[in-house]
Amino acid sequence: MNLEKALEQRSNNCCELCSNTKNLQLYRVPPSKKEILEESLVACNTCIAQMNDPELMDENHWRCLNDSMWSEHKVVQIMVWRLLFRLRAKGWPQDLLDMMYLDEDDLVWAKAAGDGDEQEDKIVHRDSNGVIIEAGDSVVLIKDLPVKGSSMIAKRGTAVRRVSLDHENADYIEGKVDGQHIVIITKYVKKI
Repeated sequence: MNLEKALEQRSNNCCELCSNTKNLQLYRVPPSKKEILEESLVACNTCIAQMNDPELMDENHWRCLNDSMWSEHKVVQIMVWRLLFRLRAKGWPQDLLDMMYLDEDDLVWAKAAGDGDEQEDKIVHRDSNGVIIEAGDSVVLIKDLPVKGSSMIAKRGTAVRRVSLDHENADYIEGKVDGQHIVIITKYVKKI
């Protein structure tokens, strides 16, 4: 049985988080690199948009987690834990988190996307002025930078849009310059 059929059967053709039956698609739970049943779930476009962009998080949409947190499938429990953790400052999600139980390995997976890290443990990326850079931000280069392994020089003043962060090193971000994906040192950029 292929993955999509197995997920349709497991989810009864509804979002495994909010039970919506429209605009469903496969969602691979980060940091999974493979599309396998144990690391994927069925989610609606609304849930996926909010999971991928914290700015879109609508607290009231996620009240459905009160039901989905009891799913028998680990991958759904992991995603529910992450979402509740992101919303915990609202009060009610913390109550649900207190009721959830994940064994040690599952909790490690739940925290693998950065959720659950205490603020002092989180890696914070800062530009040359000390401003915090987040995934998806745009930056501008403040110095000409030779690109290792290439004859290209990334010119000062070049805008790099939708940067991604290195989750292991606060000094590195990644982005595209002249169509080439490069690693950039944060002390040579300014957030715009």
